[in-house]
Amino acid sequence: MNRNYFGHESQLYRVEEHRLVGGKGDNMRLFQVNNGSGIEFTVSADRAADISRLSFQGINMSYFSPCGYVAPAYYNEKQLKFLHSFTCGFLTTCGLASIGAPSEYDGEAYGLHGTISHIPAERVSWDISDEGEIKVQARIMDACIFNQKIRLDRTYTCAYGSNEMHIDDTYTNMGSAPSPFLLLYHINLGYPLLSETSMVDISSSEVKPRNEEAKAGMDKWREMSAPIPNFAEQCFYHSFDSKEAVAKIYNPTIEKGLSIHFDPSVLPLMCEWKMMGEKDYVLGLEPGNNYLEGRAQLEKENRMTYINPGQTIQNRMTVRFHDNQDSWKEA
Repeated sequence: MNRNYFGHESQLYRVEEHRLVGGKGDNMRLFQVNNGSGIEFTVSADRAADISRLSFQGINMSYFSPCGYVAPAYYNEKQLKFLHSFTCGFLTTCGLASIGAPSEYDGEAYGLHGTISHIPAERVSWDISDEGEIKVQARIMDACIFNQKIRLDRTYTCAYGSNEMHIDDTYTNMGSAPSPFLLLYHINLGYPLLSETSMVDISSSEVKPRNEEAKAGMDKWREMSAPIPNFAEQCFYHSFDSKEAVAKIYNPTIEKGLSIHFDPSVLPLMCEWKMMGEKDYVLGLEPGNNYLEGRAQLEKENRMTYINPGQTIQNRMTVRFHDNQDSWKEA
């Protein structure tokens, strides 16, 4: 790269800090990242530094829910009220004391998908190297007196000239007692990447329907449809026996796709959330470390996962973007 050709690096690649004005997202902090090679995404700092928007070569890849941007102050954790502030976006982190269905355990109520996605990040910073490598870093404290004390240190990395993005997360139990550790990366794909012509593949060794509704669509978990009025969601559990798990989607109509690469020793399950409803038209490819039947059910079945005092759990996910079908097939 010859830097003599440009004045400011933002001509090629950049991170820009913004604040929203108006509505339920008023004053939320956003970090817009553009690697100058087709990858553009928005880090929502006040929502656990999750990714609210993501596009590749100008084409939208993710789903943005009808509620839009919602600040944490509007969060209601009771039962299914999570959905009133569920922006979806490309990534919503779920956990850490619970994931999945609402339930009650040991006198405490746990709402849908836990609370971490509504915690504002601290120490948000970014840097760009002379070679055009971009890093965005943030810290999220899921901590409470007399309760869990888990720290998440998150780093996004992408680079000029590259078609991939890395998500590096380190979870640390800062407390003095074992803490529940339930983790789900709610990755949400939307139109125009998602349509009836989209192809989906997951490198799973076993696929199980979550319920009777999913069982009815078991033979079509790879097939997407056009939006259907009043569609009932279908969820499928994928498990893996390989060192690397891959979930991918490609739409030949727009010649765009992506593949998600993760470590099944950290995230042994993926929930495929197939939601083909009108307006609620989204495919979730969601790596996680446990089932989504709710905290009470996991405790009952002795399936709970924990993080010990002082223990750190590291997770890396890589998202690769594809603008031709051969590249996607090789992923």
